[in-house]
Amino acid sequence: MLRESFFRCLFSESTSGSPSSREAKEYRRESPLDKANAAQQEPHRRSHFQWGYQRYSRSNRLNLGTLLNILGQYEAGLRENVESSRLAPQVNLYCRYVAITYLLLNRVDDAADATKAQQTRCVESNPADVLYEIAFYRNDPAEMARQVASTAGKPGQEDLLLELEADTTAYLGHLERASELSLRAADSAEHAGERETAATYKAVASLREALFGNAAKVRQLAAAAKGRSTGHDTGYAEVLGLAYAGDTSRAQGLADNLAKNFPEDTIMQFNYLPTIRAKLALDRSRPQEALEILKAAAPSELGLPSLSFYNWPNLYPIYVRGEAYLAAHQGREAAVEFQKILDHRGIVLNEPVGALAHLQLARAYSLQGNTAKARAAYQDFLTLWKDADPDVPILKEAKAEYANIQ
Repeated sequence: MLRESFFRCLFSESTSGSPSSREAKEYRRESPLDKANAAQQEPHRRSHFQWGYQRYSRSNRLNLGTLLNILGQYEAGLRENVESSRLAPQVNLYCRYVAITYLLLNRVDDAADATKAQQTRCVESNPADVLYEIAFYRNDPAEMARQVASTAGKPGQEDLLLELEADTTAYLGHLERASELSLRAADSAEHAGERETAATYKAVASLREALFGNAAKVRQLAAAAKGRSTGHDTGYAEVLGLAYAGDTSRAQGLADNLAKNFPEDTIMQFNYLPTIRAKLALDRSRPQEALEILKAAAPSELGLPSLSFYNWPNLYPIYVRGEAYLAAHQGREAAVEFQKILDHRGIVLNEPVGALAHLQLARAYSLQGNTAKARAAYQDFLTLWKDADPDVPILKEAKAEYANIQ
C-alpha cells in the first residue's frame, strides 16, 4: 500500500535516536497531529511525528510535500513541492504536485501556469486530469470536454477522465448520466488491468446515489459488489454509502471489518472510520455522539486522505459534522461547517458534497430563522440543479423546503 510504504520510508534507515520498529507501529496507529499536540503538552518528550518530519526533511524531502498535503498543511506542502520540482524538474509527479497544491489553495491561475510548465519540462507529462479540474474550477465545460476527449482510447488515462466527468455530471444533478459514465470508467479501468480502481469507481457511484437519496439502488449496487474488493478507499466508499442509505446493521459490520483489517492505517483510523461511525450515530439519532466521534478527524480533515490521483473523499468529516449539528438543531454551528466546504472549492471541486453544501447551508440558515439567507442558499442550489434529473429524491426535498419559506 502506497500510504504505508510512505510511513515505512520514514523509519527505514537506522539513525541515532530513531524509534524502534514497535514505536514505528505506534506512530502509524496514532494520528500524527495528535502526536504533535502531545509533544507540545510534554516538552520533555520528543514526538515521533516531529522526529519523522525532521528526518524526512533531511533524507527525502522530495516526498515531504505529499505528507503535508495529507495533513492539510497546504502552504507548507506547496513550499516543499516547489522545491522538489526544482531539485528534479524532469519528474512528472513532482511537477503535478505543484499545480495540484496551488489548486488546493484556490490559486487557480497559479495552478494553470504550473501545469503549462509541467507540459514543457516534464518527461511523459499527462496532466489531463489536472487541466480538467482547473477547467471545472473556472466553470469552463468546453475545456473539460476537450480534456476528456484527449484521453479517449488511452488505457490508464481514459478511465480517470471519464470518472471526473461522472462526478461533474452528478454535481449538476444528472445522476442517471453520471452512473453511465462511472460504468464506462470502471470498464476502461478493468481493461487496463486496474481492478481495484474499477471497484472504487463503482463504490463512489453507489455513494453518490446514497447522498442523493436513492437508498434502494445503493443496496442493489452493494449486493452486486459484494466481495469484489478489499481495498482501503473502496471499502470506505462502500460502507459510507450503506450508512447514508440507512443500512445501519450492514454498514456497522463492514466498518468493524475495516477497523480490523487496517488497524495501523492513520487515514482509516482518523478520517474514514470516524466519518462512518459518526454517520451511523446519526442514523441512530445520536448527534452529540457523532460530534464527539468526529473530534478524532478534526486536526487533518482538510487534508487529502487518498494518495490516488482520483482523490474523491475530501471533506467528508466536515460534511457529516454539519449534518450532526443540523440534527442537534444547532444551525449556526452547522452553517460554519457547510460554509467551510464552499470556501475550499479547490479541495472539494466536483464532489457531490460540494453541491449539497449549498442545500445544507440553506437548512442551517432556516434553523437559525434567517429566512433571507436561507432563501438565497436554496436558490444557489436550485440554480446549480436547474436542469437536474427531476426524480432525484434530494431535489424533491429541496424544492418542497424552498416552497415552504416563500
